[in-house]
Amino acid sequence: MPLTDAHGRKHDYLRISVTDRCNLRCIYCMGEEGIEQLSHSDILSYEDIIKVVEAGAELGISKIRITGGEPLIRKGIVDFIKKISSVHGINDLSMTTNGTLLTHYAADLKKAGLDRVNISLDTLRPEQYQKITRCGKLKQALEGIESALKYGLMPVKINTVLMKGINDLEVTDFLKLTLEKPLHVRFIEYMPIGDHDRGYPDHYLPLSFVEKKAKQAGMALTPIPLPGGAGPAESYAIPNGKGTVGLIHPISKHFCDTCNRLRLTAEGNLKACLYWQDEKPVRPAINDKKKLQALIKNVLNGKPVEHQMAANGVCGMVKPGTMRGMSKTGG
Repeated sequence: MPLTDAHGRKHDYLRISVTDRCNLRCIYCMGEEGIEQLSHSDILSYEDIIKVVEAGAELGISKIRITGGEPLIRKGIVDFIKKISSVHGINDLSMTTNGTLLTHYAADLKKAGLDRVNISLDTLRPEQYQKITRCGKLKQALEGIESALKYGLMPVKINTVLMKGINDLEVTDFLKLTLEKPLHVRFIEYMPIGDHDRGYPDHYLPLSFVEKKAKQAGMALTPIPLPGGAGPAESYAIPNGKGTVGLIHPISKHFCDTCNRLRLTAEGNLKACLYWQDEKPVRPAINDKKKLQALIKNVLNGKPVEHQMAANGVCGMVKPGTMRGMSKTGG
């Protein structure tokens, strides 16, 4: 019997944040001072995460995405991937990463059972990359993309948050990536996640902007069937392209009615919606599979019909103190 919420939506997808730490400080993810990090004892152990995955798999969870923070900075991540990939019922295992460490890990991750990666990349200009990430080097991220392609962590998807006045002049540069390499560039609308993010209304752009720029550049976006693991993206191709273009509209065209995901935070809380604060700890039930499964169902039963971004409108902001930042939730 499918795992469904109170609104009849089938859920087969669990996103797992394995750490709140990151080697970058992206402007939309955290404040300039970084975050107040969890202690190591507060981070859910790999062994306990596996217990949650096994319980969920028996209920119908078949897709897992590993997130952070930056998941590749947590020790033992390759062995953990190997264990996750061996859980019966899990047939799609992916990771979201900033890519800066992929040159060191791509080969081992593939051997361990990781299917594919999404790589966060918001600019193709070295100086701008350092400004957006506050400390990163574009060269490392680009080398990480090449490593993902080399070792077959495919489809390789590039996640690009569109921000007015920050990277909106680079839309055609990103589109050209799909002509040159088998990359799947996905533009994502800027979301007001976290109390630090006060500049959101000044930087938000609807993704109709991407369609306009593509047309102006003579790169017509032709709708295509969704590729594997496409999730909520609208997928397009450019004639003679090697990759695809995806548009993800969490605000202007929210996809709450088809949402199929749960989230497990780094400290071990289950969340049914990225943009709602409600969450329940798994630790009290961690050694009892039936209790874990009851908890998963209980969390799903409380899932809202839509997120607060949809309720608040395009430039709505939640009240201070009500939101954890993206780095502490997992994208």
